[in-house]
Amino acid sequence: MIFTEESKREKWIRRFLKKAVHYNKVNILRNGTEAFPVMLKSIEDANETINLEFYKIQNDKTGWEFARALAKKQEEGCSVRVIYDSMGCIDAGNELFDYLKLNGVRTLEYHPVLPFSSKHWGWWKRNHRKMLIVDGKIAFVGGINLTDEYSGVIGEAQGWRDTDIVIIGPAVRDLQKLFLSTWNTEGTEPSDGKRFFPVIEPAGEIPVRILGSRRRKNRRIIRRAYLNAINNSRNIIFIANAYFVPDRGILRALKNAKKRGVDIRLILPAKTDIPPVRYASCALYSRFLRWGVRIFEWQGSVLHAKTAVIDGIWSTVGSFNIDRRSITHNLEVNVTIFNEAFGKKMTEMFNEDFKNCKEIELKKWKRRSLSQKFFEKLFYLIRHWF
Repeated sequence: MIFTEESKREKWIRRFLKKAVHYNKVNILRNGTEAFPVMLKSIEDANETINLEFYKIQNDKTGWEFARALAKKQEEGCSVRVIYDSMGCIDAGNELFDYLKLNGVRTLEYHPVLPFSSKHWGWWKRNHRKMLIVDGKIAFVGGINLTDEYSGVIGEAQGWRDTDIVIIGPAVRDLQKLFLSTWNTEGTEPSDGKRFFPVIEPAGEIPVRILGSRRRKNRRIIRRAYLNAINNSRNIIFIANAYFVPDRGILRALKNAKKRGVDIRLILPAKTDIPPVRYASCALYSRFLRWGVRIFEWQGSVLHAKTAVIDGIWSTVGSFNIDRRSITHNLEVNVTIFNEAFGKKMTEMFNEDFKNCKEIELKKWKRRSLSQKFFEKLFYLIRHWF
């Protein structure tokens, strides 16, 4: 059977809605200044379980605020579990995690950097997720780590630019499964699953899919979701991504979308914590600009968001960077949402962010320095190594 372009799009929508978990409520949280107070209040109100999985928890004001809140709930009788990435927390030291253990909080250091400290050592495989699940009914997912950088305590007044979402409803169950899958696979103490899965009543009207990449399963599931959405786009593609070095498949999809007349805009960092990745990303600017893709660089603080909205109906928020590391090596989690009302909120957020960006123009971009061009070519050439 030959499908028209529109029927392919309808088929994609039907497939998404069939796989989605319905009847959820989802809200956007911009930066740590919005996310941290809501997360801490949810921890304070917890009754049964708290599961926290983060790439980076720092030994600073923010990290200790969460550590004390978790320890307090463990003392009150909640089951509290924490998964943290060894590389992400390498400069945090042991004091904060020792404090959690002394107060009864179960912790799991994902792939310890020291090679003989765990049978699960794997330096190159990292847990890049950022999520908090409370009582199996409310969850927070996005790109925000638990550090002062996101709260404005150090540096910029608003901290790093990032986005989380809070989900209430049946989709939280899939996030709970994802957490426990990692805990039971990597940890030494299996969990009793019964306590973690209460009955969840409908909370809203939003259909949600939880996409979790794992070590040997579904490694490319988030990339496929991006590709499907881009290939079925008709009007707009807005992407904000901190470490944007797309592979050939995504580049081809973006080029074809632009040929169809889609308005494509990228928000990328002008300032970064990993310069080689930015150089590799900048190596693609000329190509994008020639295609007619508009590039906006975030000004001021570091951009760390991993978000997108397509045609105002498909949205995603999570930890996934559009680069080789996220596709091949990291544990990631993204939430995809198919809802016009939520898509409108995402579009409004992007339109607000564009105001804090500087648009890159092709004529001016061509006049960048020879040293800039050299480092772009160098780091793009070795992009698979970082």
